[in-house]
Amino acid sequence: MKSISLIQFLIEERRAGRVNAELSLLIEVVARACKRIAVATNKGALGGVLGEAGTGNIQGEAQKKLDVISNEILLEANAWGGQLAACASEEMEDPQPIPDMYPKGHHLLLFDPLDGSSNIDVNISVGTIFSILRCPDGVTEPKAEHFLQAGTTQLAAGYVVYGPATVMVLTFGHGTHEFTLDREVGSFVLSRRDIRIPDETAEFAINMSNQRHWEAPMQRYIGELLAGRDGPRGKDFNMRWVASMVADVHRIITRGGVFFYPLDAKIKSKGGKLRLMYEANPMAFIIEQAGGAATTGRERIMELQPTGLHQRVPVFLGSKKEVEVATHYHVEADAAA
Repeated sequence: MKSISLIQFLIEERRAGRVNAELSLLIEVVARACKRIAVATNKGALGGVLGEAGTGNIQGEAQKKLDVISNEILLEANAWGGQLAACASEEMEDPQPIPDMYPKGHHLLLFDPLDGSSNIDVNISVGTIFSILRCPDGVTEPKAEHFLQAGTTQLAAGYVVYGPATVMVLTFGHGTHEFTLDREVGSFVLSRRDIRIPDETAEFAINMSNQRHWEAPMQRYIGELLAGRDGPRGKDFNMRWVASMVADVHRIITRGGVFFYPLDAKIKSKGGKLRLMYEANPMAFIIEQAGGAATTGRERIMELQPTGLHQRVPVFLGSKKEVEVATHYHVEADAAA
């Protein structure tokens, strides 16, 4: 079978009327930046990219050197292309305007430059997550409020996993597709088209060390999974947890499963752990387009009206039937209360 490059795929999508030229070029720019991040990641200790940067991000979390490098690569790559009105990063408090010397486009880009960065130093897969929105008409100097659009308005979303292979998973709202970086020729090549996640699964990903802090419906749900074939679910479940969202989600995209980061007593005041704009919305878009489901445990993630650029939410996503069961338990408990 003849291989299809990312560029060829994007041209085909343009001819089919599913993307415009500006959005297509923006995806190419992001992909090129991610190839540079992949090179930096692959060098590891030899590239001087491991360890702490000695700085903190807007969330007050310690930054790794590669967090800072990845952020700079994405900002630099997207500054001059002419497809963006502005971009926003999980690592920065405010949106980054496009410098006046460059032309401006009609899109807004949000990104988590290096998800799972706590895993960098131990050589476990990390990744980049991104989401693309349309800049509101008539807005020439986008501010934070112009980014606060529901996930249903996303034009595209994707992630790149930097692992044994560098893989990009992408959606424009017409299915979810996977591209693998061919290092010999330096381009992403279509490796799976129209990915479908099985509705049922026996694999779940969650940080069990937080169990004592969970709400009662989450305790009930996980308790049933752990009870296995002798419990109410009547089958054995396996647990997986990489602590790198892109790696956990990519496993689900590859073979099914569910990923949970529920509300717990430690993070309740923050609203959740994961960021709606940089992680939850793009991943929800990708998962839904592959036939899965994504909720906060109570409502569909992509229907939330964002209230802040760095807003956090609980995340339940993956194989539809398990997400529905866990969500039902939460809604049922709320109704009873």
